[in-house]
Amino acid sequence: MVLGSMAPRRRWLLLGLTALAAVALIAAGAVVITRLTGDNTPGGAPVAGSPTPSPVGTPTPSPSGPPPGADITGPLNLLLVGVDTRVSVPGWEPHSDAVLVLHVPKGLNRAYLFSLPRDLLVDIPAFPKAGYKGGKTKLTHAMSFGSRVPGKPKQPSTAQGYELLRSTVSGYTGLRIDAGAVLTFNGFDRLVDELGGVDIYVDQRVESLHRRPDGKYREPAPGGYKGPQQVYEKGERHLNGWQALDYARQRYITGGDYARQRHQQQLIRAMTRKILDEGLAKQPERVDKVVSALGDTLVYVGGRRIVDIAYALSGLPENRFTLVGLPGSGVGKGSAYRGEQLTAEGRTFLTELRAGRADAYLDAHPKLVVKN
Repeated sequence: MVLGSMAPRRRWLLLGLTALAAVALIAAGAVVITRLTGDNTPGGAPVAGSPTPSPVGTPTPSPSGPPPGADITGPLNLLLVGVDTRVSVPGWEPHSDAVLVLHVPKGLNRAYLFSLPRDLLVDIPAFPKAGYKGGKTKLTHAMSFGSRVPGKPKQPSTAQGYELLRSTVSGYTGLRIDAGAVLTFNGFDRLVDELGGVDIYVDQRVESLHRRPDGKYREPAPGGYKGPQQVYEKGERHLNGWQALDYARQRYITGGDYARQRHQQQLIRAMTRKILDEGLAKQPERVDKVVSALGDTLVYVGGRRIVDIAYALSGLPENRFTLVGLPGSGVGKGSAYRGEQLTAEGRTFLTELRAGRADAYLDAHPKLVVKN
């Protein structure tokens, strides 16, 4: 694998990973950089919901010219999405179960990763391409509504759904989205196994709704499922692919979807450490195996090539990557649940982030920083 003379290698690897994170894409990024560099859209253009690019060889920067991405100075905003496993069912419309935003301020010397609740009540704009007229509903539906292709009810488009999700997230956060990626949870499962599993601190006891202790799915039953449950006890744990996926998906636990968002972010951190400690980017044979494991479970959607973004973020210090948990609460009266809304503290973080005052705000609100 040839990526030129960029250094230090560990620093660009961290952000190469981060640039493609979608729940687990923070770990897959270094792998994908070596293969998915076929998007030659002119620099600076916003994401346009492009289809999956064709894998090609990694470019080598010219020794006499600037490296890829040298003109990228920030700020950069990357939208990272995990979609549910049922996209493999013919005609199934993808739902965004995990929505994360990576914000890198001007100067590219700091990064913040935060999640938005899947049930966040948002204004989804009209999207003529899918025949959607717009409305106020849960964020997870944006990708579903946007994926509909008129005249082809059984052939939803994940890339097109991403386009509407991107517009919705941009409108809510006030951030311009420069690039992004979508990873199915099936791809996540295979990715973790190819990495040999991950070590993570489980911060609360989590009972699985979906899996048995042997990894098989629990049997459906009236009102839910039946049979023995996989349990993740509090403490340091080593998780394989299906366990990591299962743990990151649970939201019917103490803390609900906000706990799930925290666990997804912690898992991202664990995968980053794993890939850095093992020096995956220096092992071409393992890179090939991980790329093969991802297959078509990854969709990169960007205005700039992945390699440009990776090079641009090469100088980010490892200790300046912050995970942020945004608090929220339910919306509705009694049993008439409509969705979620961020608290004033969470909404103000977005305001301060746009204004370049995130560090000061997090210093004053340290509970927003995800520690474990």
